[in-house]
Amino acid sequence: MFLEVKALLTPPEVERLRAIAGEAKFVDGRISNPANQTKVNLQADMQTPLAAEASQIVLAALARSREFRDFAFPKMVAPPMLTRYEPNMKYGAHYDAAYFGAANGQSLRSDLSATVFLNPPESYQGGELVVHQGASTSRFKLNPGDAIFYPSTTLHEVAPVTTGERLVAITFIQSLMPDEAQRNMLYDLNEVAALEGLKMSWENRMRLEGVRANLLRRWSRP
Repeated sequence: MFLEVKALLTPPEVERLRAIAGEAKFVDGRISNPANQTKVNLQADMQTPLAAEASQIVLAALARSREFRDFAFPKMVAPPMLTRYEPNMKYGAHYDAAYFGAANGQSLRSDLSATVFLNPPESYQGGELVVHQGASTSRFKLNPGDAIFYPSTTLHEVAPVTTGERLVAITFIQSLMPDEAQRNMLYDLNEVAALEGLKMSWENRMRLEGVRANLLRRWSRP
């Protein structure tokens, strides 16, 4: 299951992230995945103050997003990183690593991956996020500030950029519920409760709340 969140970032946050990208030091993207010869992009040097500021802006947006929290059940979020694709850059079909380094030397399991778009889609050609599911594919090229969340277990790629510049922020999420099917079922229950809860009798609404809470207790891995 995928989740698109419109306007995860506010316009001033998008503007600030673009300004940071104009000043920040970018390095070869293969630093974070040297074995993948299909990865041709640039990423912000995470050791610099500007990259740290960009990371905090995106983390704050995630923290206030109810849509994100209800979908991901986040336990940990990797420091978001700005990545840039110029003409002829791409990231071939790949699976995200199972574990990433997180804050304070912790290890984060990647249950969900996220891409937050920062440039208008018409400002560059190509550069779609392509997610493969068996014989079908889904392509994403969203407006500035919009985000897409998808399981890290899916095969995906970034199509070659032919003109312009693709600027995004990426991150990875460890969920309280590592099982994707269970996570999706609880998300559906949350959606039903949000859409229909006020129409139910109080007794039935509390029964639904009890099921949701008990499933979260049973399935979560705090």
